[in-house]
Amino acid sequence: MFLGEYSHTIDDKGRLTIPAKFRGELAAGLVVTRGFDKNLMLFPLNGWQDMAERIISRPMGDEDVRTFRRRVFSGAVDLAPDRQGRIVLPPYLRDFADIDSEVIVAGMYNYVEVWSTSFWNDVLDTIEQSSDAARWADLGI
Repeated sequence: MFLGEYSHTIDDKGRLTIPAKFRGELAAGLVVTRGFDKNLMLFPLNGWQDMAERIISRPMGDEDVRTFRRRVFSGAVDLAPDRQGRIVLPPYLRDFADIDSEVIVAGMYNYVEVWSTSFWNDVLDTIEQSSDAARWADLGI
C-alpha cells in the first residue's frame, strides 16, 4: 500500500530515488507511464498486470479504447530499482510531466504518482479550495 507525500530530486542522470517506504513493494520491478494530469504513474508489476488485463479486455473496435491504450501503453517503461532504490525516468516521460529536478512522489494506495513540485502545488491548491465533501457521503466519510 502506497501512502504519503515525499519530496525528492531527480539527479543529472534522470534518476529518482524511490521513497524507502515504497521500495519493498516495488523491489521486484515496476512500470512507469504517463498520468492523466501532467504527472507520471508508477505501478508495481502485479498492479500493472491487473490494470493492463482490464484495459486489453475492452474491444479494440472502440476508438476511445484504442486512444486510451496508446496513451497508457506507448508511454510505459518497465524498470527495476538499483541497490540504492533509484530508477531512471526516461527523458520523454520527464518532458511529458515537466519534471526537472524537484519532484513530489505521492502514494495513491495501489500506485504512485510523480509530479513536478509546481504542478503538485497547483493540485494541492485545488484540493484545499474544494468543499464538495457531500459528494463523497456514500463512502461514509
